[in-house]
Amino acid sequence: MKSFGEYLKKIWKVPVLFGLMAVITAGVLALYDIPCEPVFYCALLCGAAGLAFLFWDYSKYRAKVKGLEEIAKNLPEGLEFLAEPSDKADELYIKILEELDSQRRKAETRRRKFYEELSDYYSMWVHQIKTPIAALRLLLAEPEGKNQAALDELFKVEQYVEMVLGYLRTEEISSDMTFSKCSLDEIVREQIHKYARIFVGKRLAVSYDGTEFEALTDPKWLGFVIGQILSNALKYTEKGKISIYLSQEKEELVIEDTGIGIREEDLPRVFEKGYTGHNGRRENTSTGIGLYLCAKIMKKLGHTIRIESAPGKGTRVFLGLGRKEAEIY
Repeated sequence: MKSFGEYLKKIWKVPVLFGLMAVITAGVLALYDIPCEPVFYCALLCGAAGLAFLFWDYSKYRAKVKGLEEIAKNLPEGLEFLAEPSDKADELYIKILEELDSQRRKAETRRRKFYEELSDYYSMWVHQIKTPIAALRLLLAEPEGKNQAALDELFKVEQYVEMVLGYLRTEEISSDMTFSKCSLDEIVREQIHKYARIFVGKRLAVSYDGTEFEALTDPKWLGFVIGQILSNALKYTEKGKISIYLSQEKEELVIEDTGIGIREEDLPRVFEKGYTGHNGRRENTSTGIGLYLCAKIMKKLGHTIRIESAPGKGTRVFLGLGRKEAEIY
């Protein structure tokens, strides 16, 4: 009935005009002293014909609306299913839609080509920059211990380069994943070893007793996430320690630090792309990309990630590793 009401709003002038003409006709016939009975029957037949036309036209209107609703559900491909135009106005509307769709497709092609070229360029840059970084590391390693600060900064550069590469690959993560039963202990220890120089340089203790837990995951991408969490913990922790342990009840890996913590108002947005929060603005070193990548990767892996924190009380990051084997694809 709603569509019928909309239809009446669309064609209300037609029945009003029809009724006005009927009144005028009846008035003219009455002036010529024609009996009422033939006038009544004439009006009845005209009314019946008018109602029949009304319902026929409404059925066409309803079919057209349903067709457009189906097309709207399947945009942009649905445009090819547009009905044949019934008049010149419909023909012009369809022509406008087709032209707009053509322009949209061209713009989409240009945008896709631009981002493909941009991605190719940065991928090439990432691989090329690794060579001078490796050369610098060799140069700074001699004499041993004299260039520790420079080596630490070079390590940060390597981490940012790795983040760029991870960001470029996020759209293709699914095709790059290989799921298997992996030793969580090996993944965690690899990341601890990777950041050992920073732990020593900042005189921070690391508490990790090992685990026999096996996760159904992709070790490379899970390692990337753990590395990013450790990097954040090291960045915002000046004293104390970083603890890594497994919560058996929920199958969650917990990475806990004694750092500056996160404000309550920032917590709901820490996984948003580009959001740096109070800490990032204060330190002026945050990109707002690391946690965004972690959340995106964990979702692709079928895992979960959540954070608990309070200013001055440190931060705990929970990586939920539960996953059904039937979800492997």
